[in-house]
Amino acid sequence: MITLYQFPISHYCEKVRWALDYKKINHKTVNLLPGLHVMKTKKLAARSSVPILVDDDKVIQGSGEIISYLDKDHPENSLTPVDEQLKANALKWEKYVDKEIGIHVRRCCYHILLEHPDIVIKFFAHQGPWYGKPLLRFMFPKLKTKMRDLMDINEETAEASKVALSIAIDKIYNHLQEHSFLAGNQFSRADLAAASLLAPLRMPEKYGLNWPDKVPSQLATLSEEFKEKTLWVDELYKNYR
Repeated sequence: MITLYQFPISHYCEKVRWALDYKKINHKTVNLLPGLHVMKTKKLAARSSVPILVDDDKVIQGSGEIISYLDKDHPENSLTPVDEQLKANALKWEKYVDKEIGIHVRRCCYHILLEHPDIVIKFFAHQGPWYGKPLLRFMFPKLKTKMRDLMDINEETAEASKVALSIAIDKIYNHLQEHSFLAGNQFSRADLAAASLLAPLRMPEKYGLNWPDKVPSQLATLSEEFKEKTLWVDELYKNYR
């Protein structure tokens, strides 16, 4: 049985959730608690980050590495193009969105959400151990400080990330004005990566979180600012998730 160790809130983990579902691979998911997750992840892999996929005696860490592994060992509904040029293009796009969208979406969203513990603790504890919410409430002040330090989250960096995010969204939007997909003429890991990493701004139902009926005004404003150029995310979730 394949096991995915993850954070439900993580858009990098969403890349893997989507890939597993798209490829119809039977698996189980283990939701870890931020901060406490290192006790498990350090036993499994070289780094403390998630996602981590365990398949019998194989341990794969990182969303891109996991998708490559799944396409190699479970080739049904492959997300990686067979054509070498298209494959290179898909991987190039995925690498770009991992860096230029994933990191900046995370920083912008956490800068807002970490000031709303009632919302973010529910995200962190979603379908996790029974003690998740009370424990996270107790440790939240230290967790918040640690997360801001580790991910370099503050007012200045959040504003810089917003600018970088705007540039990346424009690049994808302009490409999609003339193409149906990012790499070639079919859905690939490039499209999956871009849509997954932008999903926190669109909050699609199939992401797997219980999005609040009312989000913080700053997050609503951020989402609205990029809405026009990210509606394609909704279509990909509708058609391929």
